[in-house]
Amino acid sequence: MDYNKTLNLPKTDFPMRAALPQREPGMAKNWDESGRYQEIIKRNTGKPKYILHDGPPYANGDIHLGTALNKVLKDIIVRYKNLSGYCSEYVPGWDTHGLPIERKALQKLGADSTQIEPVELREHCREFALQYVDVQREQFKRLGVLGDFENPYLTLRPEFEARQIEIFGEMAEKGYIYKGLKPVYWCPDCKTALAEAEIEYAEDPCHSIYVKFQVEDDKGLFSELGVDKSKVYFVIWTTTTWTLPGNLAICLGPKYEYCLVKAGEEYYVVARELIGPTMKAAKIEEYEIVASFEGEKLENMACRHPFLDRESRVILGDHVTLESGTGCVHTAPGHGVEDYEVCVNNYPDIPIIVPVDSKGVLTAEAGPFQGLSTDEANKAIAKALEESGHLFAIEKIIHQYPHCWRCKSPILFRATEQWFCSVEAFKEEAIKAIDEVEWIPEWGQGRITNMVRDRSDWCISRQRRWGVPIPIFYCKHCGKELIDKTSIKAVSELFRRHGSDAWYTTDAADILPAGTKCKACGHEEFTKETDIMDVWFDSGCTHAAVLDERENLRWPADLYLEGADQYRGWFQSSLLTAVAWRGKAPYKTVCTHGWVVDGEGRKMSKSLGNGIAPEDIVGQYGADVLRLWVASSDYHADIRISPEILKQLSEAYRKIRNTARYILGNLDGFDPQRDLLPYDQLEEIDRWALVRLSELTAKAKEAYGAFDFHIVFHAIHNYCTIDLSNFYLDVIKDRLYTEAADSRRRRAAQSAMYRILRDLTLLVAPILCFTAEEIWQYIPADERYDSGSVMYNEIPENGKYAESAEFLNKWDRLHAVRDDVNKALENARNDKLIGKSLEAAVTLCCDGELYEFLSAQQNLPEVFIVSSVSVARGVAGSYQGEVEGLSVSVSRAQGEKCERCWMYSETVGKDQGHPTLCARCAGVIGE
Repeated sequence: MDYNKTLNLPKTDFPMRAALPQREPGMAKNWDESGRYQEIIKRNTGKPKYILHDGPPYANGDIHLGTALNKVLKDIIVRYKNLSGYCSEYVPGWDTHGLPIERKALQKLGADSTQIEPVELREHCREFALQYVDVQREQFKRLGVLGDFENPYLTLRPEFEARQIEIFGEMAEKGYIYKGLKPVYWCPDCKTALAEAEIEYAEDPCHSIYVKFQVEDDKGLFSELGVDKSKVYFVIWTTTTWTLPGNLAICLGPKYEYCLVKAGEEYYVVARELIGPTMKAAKIEEYEIVASFEGEKLENMACRHPFLDRESRVILGDHVTLESGTGCVHTAPGHGVEDYEVCVNNYPDIPIIVPVDSKGVLTAEAGPFQGLSTDEANKAIAKALEESGHLFAIEKIIHQYPHCWRCKSPILFRATEQWFCSVEAFKEEAIKAIDEVEWIPEWGQGRITNMVRDRSDWCISRQRRWGVPIPIFYCKHCGKELIDKTSIKAVSELFRRHGSDAWYTTDAADILPAGTKCKACGHEEFTKETDIMDVWFDSGCTHAAVLDERENLRWPADLYLEGADQYRGWFQSSLLTAVAWRGKAPYKTVCTHGWVVDGEGRKMSKSLGNGIAPEDIVGQYGADVLRLWVASSDYHADIRISPEILKQLSEAYRKIRNTARYILGNLDGFDPQRDLLPYDQLEEIDRWALVRLSELTAKAKEAYGAFDFHIVFHAIHNYCTIDLSNFYLDVIKDRLYTEAADSRRRRAAQSAMYRILRDLTLLVAPILCFTAEEIWQYIPADERYDSGSVMYNEIPENGKYAESAEFLNKWDRLHAVRDDVNKALENARNDKLIGKSLEAAVTLCCDGELYEFLSAQQNLPEVFIVSSVSVARGVAGSYQGEVEGLSVSVSRAQGEKCERCWMYSETVGKDQGHPTLCARCAGVIGE
């Protein structure tokens, strides 16, 4: 008789090979076509809402790994919430306006913005943006992301633009919007103002120069000392030589000590703390301090500009520091915010001069340097200063300089007429709102608080075409701005009906209500503003245009989750518009993730050749492995990825999959409606496995709730590897294979495994969305669960399976003893005493309470997977392990090997009908 055919060997159609790259696309397509997301929301309607508001990715190219990381994190959260008693709707969105898209459209057209009509340019921009919305939409779906992709929010849609205009109008009505001449970040390549969030810093080599400004009026102070004022110079220091044509003042710290330093025939005014490095820069070794003064004593002295026919006045300012330079700060109010503010606030008679145009070329106000670019001017001015004797010193340095994050060009600080949001007017209210938000990690609160506290007013105007026009009219007669409830409503209604292109195709007279008059002069003819809004204002209004507008959503959002760079970007623009509009933050919780870097922690770049595209990972490993990478990372810091890391994760994935497959194989023929035993009828070891499952469930749910997905992953992986594969499933293998198919003991093991697989699949479903769905379809049907999708069910409650502390302690002790036995068996195997563990007989040598404990256990051969176990008192075993008071001896088991179960037993051969079987197996065959 072939006894192998009498064994209950695993049998399942669940494939061993995942083949995720081939299998997942069909599953994603099925979810899309069957309306899986809509069905989930329909089933969860009526449950408490949980709203994760999607920060819009920019629609100008394929997604990258950072985008994939972000979208998968969000999907894990939304799936978990929908599996744990909430109705969590997810409305994806896209940022569709702005300069990068406009630049791409112009490149495609081979034109610049002056050669094409605004509406035609905007149409090309729209087509470009919508093309990539479609591309990214499909890429997100391929990652397993579920959401309302049929009805996303797009910042270019008329209803969004109309709401944005309304928010702008409400802020203007409160007095938060104004137009002013102020220094702003200006990109000469893009020819537009930039917001702080659009700046990135990079190291630039440059020359720092020390320049002498000759004293023209010393208010008698130096003359009283017998010093010829014509030989006295204030020495300034700058790293932006091209701004010197804009110099109108020299700023000192009012309470700092300034010294009159004589070197040769000249005298120099320098802050005392900086005399040493200043003289060292000029290679001056011999000098003497003639006198010293507090800065405020030197106020209103006058110096002669080194190359322009202009006075440079000595003024005072609290922004002056002694960290570098000379303590005498070059002040060009047209090129720096602090310079501008100190002049406007304290010295209003100092004019604002901007001798650089929108292309970064010096104007006539730069005198002999007119027509030079800023780079050319740096060299030419330094040379002229040297020739005229005004160059005190020059040094080559590398410094951090702001660049446009789109075109990567160095920016200029340039005063221009712009529209601003007065952040100062509601800054304290914004900081209070920050305090009411939960920030994950906690340091995020300090970061955004400092950013808001230190920021200047928000420049919201851009000199471009592809965006939402600033809805302001100007009187043709007096030039006064018109912005009120009536005009805002008119523009909002126009945009809602026709979109913002209508701004360019409709005359002001046809937008404004008939009879609209200028409030200043009473005239009725108006022109329209030509600037558009900063795209950060677009995305900063999503909370109002999406959360507050859609009936199924809610304001404020429960969660915003984006990269840490959004503290200065979307988190901040959303906060400012929300506080200005409604007085509180638009989010209850903000969570951030870091950057994706390579295996060595380096930023990914084309030049290093270390970039990995999401589609390459999905094509080789499948989206579930990419999702496992996301879940396995402590994503609040930078997240590493490399082929080696992906290979390790694919092994971890295989362990989870193989665990499920093994259980499914052993559930062949098991019908939960008929065969599921109640918990109290299970074997002790079955109950132990379920208690460990209950502990896993509690730990995973807590970690999911805290967005600590790496804890979830490691807990599930450890349960599959340590608790199941290395112990429980190994121990019960004999019971599953050799007992009668419908015996109580085998049904007990199957009942435990069935419960384990159900709950484990639910726990892993937010992360391994494709695999969990696949497993779910193979689990034996049960009317207590919805077999249509794993997502139509709920993760079990905590404490589903529980035992006494005594029970748990007992199994902890048995595990410790088993570890020692396994080491003793390994030694015996190395000594060639045994091969497989079933060839062994184990003797546990101990005394006292341990002897009593072990003698009372009936399942030791099963737990140790050996043929026999005896407990001996008063003798010493050959192996002393970790358990105190225990030693272990291993010998070859007595009897013969059973052909069916492979255990050694002296009962083999006793049954004449089955002479090669042990008594147990002969009994099973007999049945």
